[in-house]
Amino acid sequence: MELVFAGPVIEWRGPPPYYFVTVPAEESADIREVAATATYGWGVVPVEARIGGTAFTTSLFPKDGGYLLPLKSAVRKPQGLSAGDDVTVEMTVRL
Repeated sequence: MELVFAGPVIEWRGPPPYYFVTVPAEESADIREVAATATYGWGVVPVEARIGGTAFTTSLFPKDGGYLLPLKSAVRKPQGLSAGDDVTVEMTVRL
């Protein structure tokens, strides 16, 4: 399943800050349809994603019926991203 969506980078504060992009409702609904076959536990869904010239693999976190795409420093720093920046994400759910 291949998806393209846009959204702002959000900061989730904790002991270290974490950064995410919220997967929009429509795309989250599509992911929920295949999540049972893709998840490897706890509801996380493995994906391959690209933001700008940076490709990476990670897992979506379930949150309030939708999903959050985590953005590690290795993804944010090459693209110069910080909280509030709008990004376009190309993503494939790994089935």
